[in-house]
Amino acid sequence: MPMLSFTVFARFHRRPPISRHPQRSVGSLLLCSGLSKTPIPSFATHPGNSPITPFPATLPRSLVCKSFSCPSEAPPGVSPILLTMSSFSCLAASACLLLYFFIDVTSGHAPSPRPEPRASLSAKPPASSSQSSTSPATTPTESAGAPLAEVRSLLEKGSTSEADHLVRQYLQTHPDSADGHFLLGHILFREIQSEARLETPLEGVQVLGAGVPPAKHGKDKARASLAEFTAGAKFHGPSAADLKIVALDYILLGDYVDADKWLTKMLAWTPNDADGWYLLGRTKYNENRFAEAVDAFQRCLKLDLKNLKAEDNLGLSYAGLGRREEAAAAYQQAIDWQSQAALKNPGPYIDFGDLLLDENRSEEAVSYLLQAVEIAPRESRPHELLGKAYTRLDQLPKAQMELEKALQLSPQSANLHCMVAPVYRKQGFIDKAKLEYERCSALAGSHSVPQTPRP
Repeated sequence: MPMLSFTVFARFHRRPPISRHPQRSVGSLLLCSGLSKTPIPSFATHPGNSPITPFPATLPRSLVCKSFSCPSEAPPGVSPILLTMSSFSCLAASACLLLYFFIDVTSGHAPSPRPEPRASLSAKPPASSSQSSTSPATTPTESAGAPLAEVRSLLEKGSTSEADHLVRQYLQTHPDSADGHFLLGHILFREIQSEARLETPLEGVQVLGAGVPPAKHGKDKARASLAEFTAGAKFHGPSAADLKIVALDYILLGDYVDADKWLTKMLAWTPNDADGWYLLGRTKYNENRFAEAVDAFQRCLKLDLKNLKAEDNLGLSYAGLGRREEAAAAYQQAIDWQSQAALKNPGPYIDFGDLLLDENRSEEAVSYLLQAVEIAPRESRPHELLGKAYTRLDQLPKAQMELEKALQLSPQSANLHCMVAPVYRKQGFIDKAKLEYERCSALAGSHSVPQTPRP
């Protein structure tokens, strides 16, 4: 099957606050009520692990087998020999159950991943750890069913609505199909991608989420996608490809802790997935775990030698650690790699300009930020930083123009209203300044949209 492209339309913020989640239970496969009390894997969001208004994640447990009750004392009138035979029968039954589970695992039906697996009951990866990012790590779980094969064909062609309709019809008559539920989880994520592309016009360069916050229906679909993976996991364990989409759903919901967990599990199964390492690096960065982010981006770059986004984000991670020289070198490397490209990524120019502004090198920053604006005129971040640079250089008309452009692209950003207000005041536009101060205060109090997200 051809590789499916998983582009993330996620809100990856620069230097976000560290997410702090209380300890919570994480689901894993219920093997047998007599041997394990662990719940079925639940990928759904819930109050303990998501800033989003959740829906209940607890699912009824589906028993695979029943436990056996073995008497320990002989009732009155029962021969000790009979008691011994009864105990032996119980032990034999338990041994058969364990043997059945061992055969099931070795045949490829692995239990779902759990945070702290027992050594004897650990999940097997769905494929060899030497596979590349174009192998099963990037395709939905395989099935021999003709209806699901047709669904996959529609999904590969981009016909997500038809695929959605067909797989739901299939699940009405096959509610216990793990592959059907997993495939619907993939389809729902694809629908989020398609809607994000429609909401974000691309002008000659791939700029993801240019100032557009994730729509509420997008978050709802991410939750629905997680619910499908949870439903499928009741019947057999998810693949590495399934876990990648689970992680991406959590990224879209802003739950980086759970995204980190499932990406880490996925990469334990498919360590040659360069895209997986990139996503883990972005997730670590959003958790403020910059050293771990550096390691993840370096792993990505070993597998994909000139991955421009990974090099740019490596620079961001070095900057987060205060290693400015290494950050600057990474940004410059990313810029050099695309010097001859027809379509450029604005990220390295934006990040290098931001670094130079942090070092009070405003004039140098302007040259990089102007190139970023030329590459991505509809991304608000370079306009914002140019406005900041021009303000410091006391070039107020230019600062005003750039900040107004940024506001057109991100009108709900409190930070931008706060920045443009003093620029108006210094030029004598008192009424405009007053209005912007009021908007700044109102939006800051209502948790406005953070600064422009980065892919």
